[in-house]
Amino acid sequence: MQYETLNLDVAGQVATLTLNRPEVRNAFNETMIAEITAAFVALNERDDVRAVVLAANGKAFCAGADLNWMKKMAGYSDDENRADAMLLANMLSTVYRCNKPVIARVSGDTYAGGMGLISACDVVVAVESARFCLSEARLGLIPATIAPYVIRALGEQASRRYFASAEQFDCTTALRLGLVSEAASAEQLDATVAQIAAALCANGPQAVRASKQLVQDIAGAPLNDALIEDTAARIARIRASAEGREGVASFLEKRTPAWRD
Repeated sequence: MQYETLNLDVAGQVATLTLNRPEVRNAFNETMIAEITAAFVALNERDDVRAVVLAANGKAFCAGADLNWMKKMAGYSDDENRADAMLLANMLSTVYRCNKPVIARVSGDTYAGGMGLISACDVVVAVESARFCLSEARLGLIPATIAPYVIRALGEQASRRYFASAEQFDCTTALRLGLVSEAASAEQLDATVAQIAAALCANGPQAVRASKQLVQDIAGAPLNDALIEDTAARIARIRASAEGREGVASFLEKRTPAWRD
């Protein structure tokens, strides 16, 4: 599939989806939102892809909403604004629920909606010079659509501060707060992303998929009998699966598992 606002490359078992509107700092418009959604729907169905890298061309990773798009929204009715907001909400949900692990390769500044995009990813590797900002309050807006993902990634207390203050913060702060998984120099960014992608691809693909779903289902869930039973059922199912049996057998027989062939 050809995209207007994205580039897609698949090498080995890793798909790299690159935001490609560097002239506007990779800001979102209707086309980019629709294309990101479509790309992740397609990647979800590809058995040859075991990990996805979300990258960006240009100096910024993503500056949030495109100014021309924002001008159009200013004239929308309430119903039109709701429908438009749902397109962004669905895009973020599609990234978050992708059945492959998603690594955000953050090569530059990330603002507003871009914060939601990286927060929907599983691993965030950022260049040390990157800056971050939830800038909506400066415009009299709120980061509502991205909030479910940012609060999970940033934490409640930090979100209370940065949602309201719209302060910019650096990569060191983002790393400390947990928004960023790992920081790297510009020279080491690609190598760091490649190392994590290789580690993901070395594992059983069904186990990786189930592990991602496990975290999404259990994070924040009450520790009760139902949860305990659910986790026991999950490990029982995967032990009995073909991949689970192959993994244990290959370990005991000291050989490479079939999914690495």
